[in-house]
Amino acid sequence: MDSHRIIKMKRVKNIALIAHDNRKEDLLEWARFNKGTLSMHNLYATGTTGQLLSKELGLNITRLKSGPLGGDQQVGAMIAEGKIDFLIFFCDPLEPMPHDPDVKALIRLATVWNIPFACNRATADFLISSHLMHEEYERRLIDYEARRKKFIEKFRVVK
Repeated sequence: MDSHRIIKMKRVKNIALIAHDNRKEDLLEWARFNKGTLSMHNLYATGTTGQLLSKELGLNITRLKSGPLGGDQQVGAMIAEGKIDFLIFFCDPLEPMPHDPDVKALIRLATVWNIPFACNRATADFLISSHLMHEEYERRLIDYEARRKKFIEKFRVVK
């Protein structure tokens, strides 16, 4: 059985917002509807998505690079550093993406660090309407370092 550790998520969440080109309008519409809730949190967004959201909502949004130019990797790094608590990523599953490895890495990091992650509007609706959006929350993380050490011990060759 894996050991775990707890990371406290504060009441004010750090939310990353990303949308592929064909999903930007859907994210804008969703964000307009949820502007009141979003305004209570710290918002981050990649490139054009951040520009559109900032203009549309009039909220302070920290803008990162465009996804294909490293923005997805910036968000991933922020997740690994504990600076992003929540990820809304409206992706287009029918459009080929030249930066597909970056997208997959971002999804993997969201999973490893056990952050709430919505890749479509229905999931985003359920997540943002949860009472946990306005409370502290203890994220339970698998201690992968302890798992790695246990694996090494198990297969260590005795001299």
